[in-house]
Amino acid sequence: MQKKSFNELGVNSDIVRALSKCGITEPTDIQEQAIPIIKSGKDIIGKSKTGSGKTAAFGIPLLDSLKHSSNVQALILAPTRELAVQISGELEKFGKYTDLKFATVYGGVSMFHQVRDIKKADIVIGTPGRVLDHLNRKTLKLSELTHFVLDEADQMVDMGFIKDIEKILRYTKKKKQMILFGATISHEVELIRRKYMNKPFVAESEVHVTEEYLEQYYYNVQKQKKFSLLVHLLNVEKANQIIVFCSSIRTVELIAKNLKAQKIKSGMIHGKMNQNKRMRAIKEFNNGNQNILVASPVAARGLDIKNVSHIFNYDLSKDPQEYVHRVGRTARAGESGKAFTLLSSSDHPVFRQILQDYDLNIQEVIIESFPRVDFDVSSAKRSDNRFGRSRGPRRNSSRSNNSSEGRSRQRFGNRRSNRNDSKPSEGRSRSFGNRRPRSNDSKPSEGRSRSFGNRRSNRNDSKPSEGRSRSFGNKKSRPSSFSRPSRNKNPKSSKVGSTILNLRSR
Repeated sequence: MQKKSFNELGVNSDIVRALSKCGITEPTDIQEQAIPIIKSGKDIIGKSKTGSGKTAAFGIPLLDSLKHSSNVQALILAPTRELAVQISGELEKFGKYTDLKFATVYGGVSMFHQVRDIKKADIVIGTPGRVLDHLNRKTLKLSELTHFVLDEADQMVDMGFIKDIEKILRYTKKKKQMILFGATISHEVELIRRKYMNKPFVAESEVHVTEEYLEQYYYNVQKQKKFSLLVHLLNVEKANQIIVFCSSIRTVELIAKNLKAQKIKSGMIHGKMNQNKRMRAIKEFNNGNQNILVASPVAARGLDIKNVSHIFNYDLSKDPQEYVHRVGRTARAGESGKAFTLLSSSDHPVFRQILQDYDLNIQEVIIESFPRVDFDVSSAKRSDNRFGRSRGPRRNSSRSNNSSEGRSRQRFGNRRSNRNDSKPSEGRSRSFGNRRPRSNDSKPSEGRSRSFGNRRSNRNDSKPSEGRSRSFGNKKSRPSSFSRPSRNKNPKSSKVGSTILNLRSR
């Protein structure tokens, strides 16, 4: 089916002109579905991943439907300050040739300028906590509100904002358009739909990984050696912009601190950082002044961080779908990308679930040896077994190849001698997932190889290892020790670059 243009979707010519100035010339799948529904005034649930253009999906029809007045007509709630600022910036660009006014409200800064902006605003974009502050102070009135938008609704629920959202809704009139967008529709989000929405349409852009341009690898590594392997990979990979994902704030801080100790320049972002530091880290990364960003998934969710060439999963989230969200930040707009996942024993169950839920080709790489570096865990709590028990600050060691990773109480197991002449990339590899047929000009890996299932083509420039390789197709039956019921009951997205759109009325 041929895509419709913005003009064909009925978008105002002034907004189309502004979109063109931003380099947006045709709608994405989620925009093509959502824009007509929102313009019609009907409630909608949009299910779409980061990078699919969902801000424009609800922002364009909002701008098209509103006229400047003396009252706040639309409220957009976002889970983080960074996302609120990002949404506001995009709407201002899209509405450049309109007379609509915007106010962005979030915590951590003075309310004075926010109050001034609210008085003139048609659209308010903010975080739930600060919006409630303004409502309680009566500096924000929603009695004439016609549009209520929840962006990243699933994340807001996860962050515990559901009660704040319900309190805010009490300040609004019953008759209004409800617009809800998120990457997933959880049980709690479903409760919002039932309680506050009127037979919403559902526009769904299925979460998928564009494997045509994305190479995915995983490494089995002892937990105590993870950081050493990360440093090694950062040193050997020719990367432009890198995001290192960690599942906890403490891990983000530890990794960032220890990278600095290794003289590897990096920034970090997590939910407990103050506003200025978070905005500075994102700005430095997007400008290319900082090519490594260590991030927690919650802090990075929804942010359009550009030009990412490599993703490193230092550990895995308990939610299998989080893997797809993480790796989906690279290999965009026809550009190639790589994703590396470091697996210790605690990561195996969720990794098995990822393979069960998604049709992915993730190759194992086995590195026989790599330099060992120190890992200071002194900032970790003693009760946290994940990082060991710290004995406090330690002295830096210049013997990177022979020093243990960390100076914690726990001792690590027998270590192999690190051979300076051994290439870290030499090792065995095996892959999980369906493989394309090997092209004729592709050289097989040196050593023994065997494969099971359909083989995909191996590109010469993407071989991570020399040595033995094995490939395993996706298996429906998994070892009982690793399997658990799938939480993703939607059909798998198995075709490269495929998008499933489901539009229905509830």
